[in-house]
Amino acid sequence: MKRLHLRPGDLSIPEMAHILTGAVGPRPIALASTVDPDGNPNLSPFSFFNAFGSNPPILIFSPARKGRDNTTKHTYENLKLVDEVVINVVTYGMVQQISLASSDFPKGVNEFEKAGFTMEPSELVKPLRVAESPVQFECRVLQIIETGDQAAAGNLVICRIVAIHIDESILDSNGNIDPHKIDLVGRLGGDFYCRASGNAVFSVEKPLSTPGIGIDSLPELVRLSHILTGNDLGRLGNLKTLPSESAVAEAQLSDAVVAIFKQNDTTDERALALQKLARLKIDDGDLPGALTVLMISP
Repeated sequence: MKRLHLRPGDLSIPEMAHILTGAVGPRPIALASTVDPDGNPNLSPFSFFNAFGSNPPILIFSPARKGRDNTTKHTYENLKLVDEVVINVVTYGMVQQISLASSDFPKGVNEFEKAGFTMEPSELVKPLRVAESPVQFECRVLQIIETGDQAAAGNLVICRIVAIHIDESILDSNGNIDPHKIDLVGRLGGDFYCRASGNAVFSVEKPLSTPGIGIDSLPELVRLSHILTGNDLGRLGNLKTLPSESAVAEAQLSDAVVAIFKQNDTTDERALALQKLARLKIDDGDLPGALTVLMISP
């Protein structure tokens, strides 16, 4: 694998930004609603954003300084004076509107109106909620950390959630948020976004109880396989135990394995064929069977 080896000090601001936004993603989008001291609303999306704890519930986003002229954003200026914000999640059906809301409108312009969003009063904070967003977090700002005073420097807004509003239509039968129903989008580099629903969504079982055997427990020939992917090895490494000697011996007598030994003369050929058979079992969801085949000495 050929790599570029770079140092931030050798890169321009746009070059650094392109690398960060292209490599760190997809990023969730905070559609942040704030007000100035006179109550004038402001609405702007930020993809330097995430959740950073559940107890207390903390969200952090960054209205960074502008890279082209080092000015600060209206969101940041409002928060320095009124330490409250509503963070609205962004769905696929809102993408074009939030893109419009990100325009550099003059101070005092109401982005709710410009982007066609519906203003909804909050319960505990002054900023308004976006009615079109299926999840809205009313927050109080605990701290703003300014990472620098140069162009494109970040301003980390640390927010504590004080109220949550969830559209019940996005919940599954267990009362949890269904990723397909909420239909979130994430930000990538350049003009690209990612839709987090449909075929883009998949599940991976969490190893919460007994640790798996680990990839290092697999034979070296398997670990270095060109047939099995890192994902394949990871799934095998999550199994709780290695197959028993009797299970391996029984698998060696199966029709598929007997055929492999009859049809392939060399150790390398048999190893490759066994790995292909194991890959088929992995695709069928038979992980123990796949691991058993891989433990057969070629």
